[in-house]
Amino acid sequence: MSSQATPLPEEGRLRSLVDFYGTMMRTSVVSQLQYRVAQYFYMLGMVAEPVIYLVVWSTIARQHGGAVNGITAGQFAAYYIVWTLVRNMNIVFGAPFWEWRIREGRLAGDLLRPLNILHYDLAFFAGWKFVVVGLWIPIAVGLSAVFHPDLHPSALEIVVFIVAIWGAYFVRSMFQATIGMLNFWTTRGAAVFDLYMATEMLLSGRLVPLRLMPGWVQTLADFLPFKWTFGFPIESLVGNLSTRSLLLGLGAQVMWTVVGYVLFTFAWRAAIKRFSAVGG
Repeated sequence: MSSQATPLPEEGRLRSLVDFYGTMMRTSVVSQLQYRVAQYFYMLGMVAEPVIYLVVWSTIARQHGGAVNGITAGQFAAYYIVWTLVRNMNIVFGAPFWEWRIREGRLAGDLLRPLNILHYDLAFFAGWKFVVVGLWIPIAVGLSAVFHPDLHPSALEIVVFIVAIWGAYFVRSMFQATIGMLNFWTTRGAAVFDLYMATEMLLSGRLVPLRLMPGWVQTLADFLPFKWTFGFPIESLVGNLSTRSLLLGLGAQVMWTVVGYVLFTFAWRAAIKRFSAVGG
């Protein structure tokens, strides 16, 4: 008799899922490296938005004696340079992609796969992120040489930031996928998606640091998922947050990931029933 214990079914499923993610992520890295020039130009395009914000707020800071609400030009530079990485880490399959997937008939084939389609999306983009980080480094060096960011993170802040950018990716993935489920009921899901994106711009710290927003907006942002996808990851590295705030922020990301996953699960089950009924 073998001395090795037979793994429990749950253990076997977990191990299979881990192996799946590892394989999919490696495949994604290899495939994206085949198109690294195109990826680089895509990333350069993504940099345009934060550079505009950076130039505007740095100019305003200098015109107001060197700071706006206590944020100096160097701190604005640090915020928006880190923003460029967080933004690229936050790229996920949004509602427009789900609409395309349904309209072009791709979903029927995806449903034949052994795992939920969300796992394939998460694993693909998770592998892509490693390519993103490598391509981002020279961009960050170039922006730093031009704008001179005031950035002096501690070891703890660096560790929290590394965890937080992945937490932001998972939170955003869950909620974007959930909104994508609307496309099973309406051909105008883009309108809801646009509203979601507008709200994200205002309440996440993506448009401007939340410290520049009115107090009631900052309070509202604390109770919604948007802040934890942009503002918190950036501030964890540049904002000199307390240890308590850093840990609470990571906890909030875990909570919103779970909430988003639960919402997606219910929406997915209802959407597939409708898809099957219409397809039949």
